[in-house]
Amino acid sequence: MTAALVISLIVITTVAGVWCTKDGEVVQAQTRAALVRLVAYWLFTVLIAFELAAGALWDVLRIEYVRVDLTHLGYPLYLLGILGTWRIPGALTLLMPRFPRLKEWAYAGAFFDYTGAAASHFLVGHQAQQWMAPLIFSGITLLSWSLRPASRRLPGVASPVTRKLALTWAFPILSVVAMLMVAFLTLPKGGPPQ
Repeated sequence: MTAALVISLIVITTVAGVWCTKDGEVVQAQTRAALVRLVAYWLFTVLIAFELAAGALWDVLRIEYVRVDLTHLGYPLYLLGILGTWRIPGALTLLMPRFPRLKEWAYAGAFFDYTGAAASHFLVGHQAQQWMAPLIFSGITLLSWSLRPASRRLPGVASPVTRKLALTWAFPILSVVAMLMVAFLTLPKGGPPQ
């Protein structure tokens, strides 16, 4: 049930992202390769945004899983409030239209977060299974960044938007709210595996 809920949210959000991008922006090349690139971009972006949103919820709620993990890594628990607070706007920024410079910051923040987590787990001697997950997320972050459409890049100017502005803003906001709700419904029980 938990996995099905998460996968359904990711699929629905990816399809919505592709649909909003295709309808809301002038797409130069209507080729199969362009569509595959667009779908890949949205899939990787939604994965990162969901992980950031779920991680934010875990941190802000200070669930046992993250408390035990952070303590074992040697970090103070107040770091959870700082990281959790910044992950929500990071997730929202990656999904919303426009603001390419802010997107660069969000990508950088996510990359630093994931590589820092991987390094922390590695340096305290954790097994590969514990430091590989954040390393994989850092790779997905780079893939999302490299596949982003021209309107989401620097220094290019955004393409003209033909769809109503409310719809282009509603998609990322509703997506992050849904991600937070699914993350809440799928909270792990107990501490992390040892």
